[in-house]
Amino acid sequence: MYRFLLTPRWWGINAFVALAIPFCIFMGTWQLDRFEDRVDSHQEAKKAPAPSERAAVPLTELLPVDKRTAGRPATASGVYGKQFRVPDRQVDGERGDYVLTLLKTDGGPVLPVVRGWVPKDDPLPAAPSGEVTVTGVLQPSEHMGTDGVHSTGGLPAGQLGMISAASLVNLVPDEVHNAWITLMKADADMVAVPPVMVEGSGLDLKAFQNLGYTGEWFVFAAFMLFMWFRLVRREAEEFRDRELGLTPDPAA
Repeated sequence: MYRFLLTPRWWGINAFVALAIPFCIFMGTWQLDRFEDRVDSHQEAKKAPAPSERAAVPLTELLPVDKRTAGRPATASGVYGKQFRVPDRQVDGERGDYVLTLLKTDGGPVLPVVRGWVPKDDPLPAAPSGEVTVTGVLQPSEHMGTDGVHSTGGLPAGQLGMISAASLVNLVPDEVHNAWITLMKADADMVAVPPVMVEGSGLDLKAFQNLGYTGEWFVFAAFMLFMWFRLVRREAEEFRDRELGLTPDPAA
């Protein structure tokens, strides 16, 4: 009755199912691993002390910035230079602007430093002159998916839509660190900008998307197997009916 499984058409169907089911299981397992990694990162982040409770270390010891070093207090020395307004940023539920000043570090690239937050359209406080040593929380460069970021195109001179080396490369002549810090204590009576959680280190929407994709891939695998059994059963029933003479043989 099941000789039809050896026909060329069914060889193609069987090969497709035999490849598709393991692929779906692999993708579902990969998405589950991604979710479990985010859970582990979230647990580690909860156990880690707050930035204010950790000792600050020289910036060079924390670069390049990654999940392990992002959120760590860092110190850097140098001279403040060009300053930018980063518009439409929210702190404590209020809309305003970050005050970002580039710090020319001793013997290295410039470091973007968010010195604080001011209400919209308030003048930017001048940066301290001369050699300074700053202490802030290390943050990775922003990208277009980061909250608050918008396109830098069309902004007035002196404004920056995204804090990143890529957005600064054409605005300053110096090499720029692919990271930035937010001061733990804001300058000039500004409001300190709280550090943000590193992407992929918490149970955010993307983490639960991974869990949802896990279920989808396993459902695809089960549906593929179910449909294969349905097709086999239907073909077997048609073959049996032809053998019993209940339906005409199309080859006759």
